[in-house]
Amino acid sequence: MFEKLLIANRGEIACRIIRTARAMNIATVAVYSDADARALHVRQADEAVHIGPSAASESYLVGEKIIAAAKETGAQAIHPGYGFLSENADFAQAVKDAGLIWVGAPPASIRAMGLKDAAKKLMREAGVPVTPGYDGDDQSPERLKQEADAIGYPVLIKAVAGGGGKGMRKVDAAEDFLSSLESCRREAKASFGNDDVILEKWITSPRHIEVQVFGDSHGNHVHLFERDCSLQRRHQKVIEEAPAPGMDQATREDLCAAAVRAAKAVDYEGAGTIEFIADASEGLRADRIFFMEMNTRLQVEHPVTEEITGVDLVEWQLRVASGEAIPKKQEELSIDGWAIEARLYAEDPAKGFLPSPGRIDDLELAHRIRVETGVEEGDTVSPNYDPMIAKLVVHGSDRDDAIDQLLAALDASYVSPLHTNQGFLFECLSMAEFRDGDLDTGLIADKGDQLLPSVSPSKDAIDAAARRYRGDFLDWDGFRSNDIRYGLFGFRLNSAAKSDVTLTSSGEAVSGSTLNYGQEFGVCSTMTPDGEIFVTERGQTYRFTVRGLDGTGAASAADGAILAPMPGKVIAVDVSEGDSVTAGQRLMVLEAMKMEHALTAPFDGTVTELSASEGGQVQVDAVLAVVEPGGE
Repeated sequence: MFEKLLIANRGEIACRIIRTARAMNIATVAVYSDADARALHVRQADEAVHIGPSAASESYLVGEKIIAAAKETGAQAIHPGYGFLSENADFAQAVKDAGLIWVGAPPASIRAMGLKDAAKKLMREAGVPVTPGYDGDDQSPERLKQEADAIGYPVLIKAVAGGGGKGMRKVDAAEDFLSSLESCRREAKASFGNDDVILEKWITSPRHIEVQVFGDSHGNHVHLFERDCSLQRRHQKVIEEAPAPGMDQATREDLCAAAVRAAKAVDYEGAGTIEFIADASEGLRADRIFFMEMNTRLQVEHPVTEEITGVDLVEWQLRVASGEAIPKKQEELSIDGWAIEARLYAEDPAKGFLPSPGRIDDLELAHRIRVETGVEEGDTVSPNYDPMIAKLVVHGSDRDDAIDQLLAALDASYVSPLHTNQGFLFECLSMAEFRDGDLDTGLIADKGDQLLPSVSPSKDAIDAAARRYRGDFLDWDGFRSNDIRYGLFGFRLNSAAKSDVTLTSSGEAVSGSTLNYGQEFGVCSTMTPDGEIFVTERGQTYRFTVRGLDGTGAASAADGAILAPMPGKVIAVDVSEGDSVTAGQRLMVLEAMKMEHALTAPFDGTVTELSASEGGQVQVDAVLAVVEPGGE
């Protein structure tokens, strides 16, 4: 076993790898960009090396800098985590050519599974069922249109080098095919430098099911059962679980055997995932589950597999990379209970899930569950990278138990002042369809705004804030409590009871009763030393302040105030003070998280204030302009 490991990644996956390496007495080296100089993974590692500016293209994606850092520190091996260079065959080969150990799939395996068309051909030859479609070399629009017509609509166009939902288009009718093809190719060319596509039959009730596989250099291959990742938003996974609901033993055996055949077909080593799409219109059946692609790395959702098998997949990766055999044989692996993972992101569901980067002033994540995170209170979610805050992972005796645990965990957590998808996750888990296992990848889209949490606190939440204030800020006979159970009293000894407290929430005055117990054990509440109160209900966290204590309590910004939806840079200003504008007219453009966001006039009127200037950096909710409505 090697003695020092460099982790070519950041955030929660870097922290996750450090934890296992430390347990194995392996020293760790972190790499970091300017933005991550004080990041948690840097603080946790034994050593850290700066590799460049904040942009990933100048730091985490520069293989030469990472290899140089390994040599500089004497690291003998490099673990890529997931994302960044984890599936870059050229980087994997460069690591090996430098005389270092690559903790990942062989470069040849990465190349073999890297393009969807070549991978499908290879899987077909290996006896792995693939989705009906076309993956031929003739990429002319005429031939592709002919093949789509033959497959039958709806049909799915997929970029051969695609991923993350990019380069994909669903086409419902023949007359829409050519325009959709052109759009798909344009996006694929911009994102991946390759505009070749494949066609697949659109599955009406699709389930995303994947199998964790593992191989070693001794020719051994095993599976660690399946995961279900069907709950997705815009092709991005939201909730993952293991095993898959509705999976019978016979179907599981057929599916997992196909996954092992896929791994053997490319002489796979290390951790990998074979992804399948299932037509679940008649339940899960082996003859309706088809190969999609292989991820030649550790998956974000690997913890749910670890929870049901008792295996540390990172430990297996390190052992196999050092030349050892897989620690367990297939017959020694079994499923124990049920595990579910929710991805907690700094994003605002109320604003179209825009990223919400910034400093985390207050952070409380549920205890007694598994939490994978790369941040602590006081850290910053950078606008330069994926805005994940944490993965909340639970393990239950059965699926219902796991769902209940995760719902409770979301109600016992809060993050401030960043917006998060916490309430959205709660609503997803609360769906009757999810509880019943009636899933498909379009379920979230079908529900639409029904899954958005309320932006305004309920009466129960306001009352819980009032009780917290009464119990924490005002002493009861000299006793100061930090436990919600002791904040329920609406009286003081030898004093008249006072049942109402006026608080401020989102700039509005609200009145809460300290005597209305409501659902006091269905919410999480806490009060910070500076007088802020946080109440989490149905996963959504509401912030309260005591009216008058912090200067708040004024009315919220007028309807014509143009607020920054997130921290970012103003890259264009189209108006000046005094200009007349019409509803929907673009006023300025804000760039954040590598995305452009146009801010428009809410109605016809006049720009009476303008504080934004081109090139300026702004914070979330900053007033950039004010539009006053025009007279009738």
